[in-house]
Amino acid sequence: MARWEEGARERLVLAALDLFTEQGYDATTVAQIVDRAGVTKSTFFRYFPDKRELLVAGQDALSALLAEGIAGAPEDATPLDAVAAGLARAATMMGPGVRERGLRMRAAVAASTELQERDALKSVGLSVAMTDALVARGLPDVIAHLAAELGVLAFKRGYAAWLEADGAEHTDAEHTDAEGLAPYALAALRELQAASVALS
Repeated sequence: MARWEEGARERLVLAALDLFTEQGYDATTVAQIVDRAGVTKSTFFRYFPDKRELLVAGQDALSALLAEGIAGAPEDATPLDAVAAGLARAATMMGPGVRERGLRMRAAVAASTELQERDALKSVGLSVAMTDALVARGLPDVIAHLAAELGVLAFKRGYAAWLEADGAEHTDAEHTDAEGLAPYALAALRELQAASVALS
């Protein structure tokens, strides 16, 4: 078996998520994951230091895209417009394969307290990435942090709606499968922005 087998990382993630769902996180071993994925144990450790890290696969890339989108927003963009640009940029990595993985991940996380804690840490990482990018635009820390938290919440709500829409027919042009996650995340951000008015 080739050491650098193409697609091994994605197969490892999917195999692990399936096993976590089927038999629980604690009962799943690295040996079982590599067997299900059809790769060697050395290939596993090339990508992941341990099985916990499978849950955060792709987080660094997602954080980088969020930050890039915010940095590339027009100079006169409001904080939430900049966040919207970050969400739109991040959505470019959310293709059909990510949706498939997301559906499996949701089931695995629901079945494991440890994975739920790990999933919560992902949100913290995304918030930090967006906050830093907004501060770099010259925003005060408190405003940057608040906008970033709204961005994380919009991402999570939009992502959940996108997963729920799997295979559904959409008549709203703003929510078509071809456009992926972006319209869902941006709609969630608009909804949160409108709801925030009721807080004052």
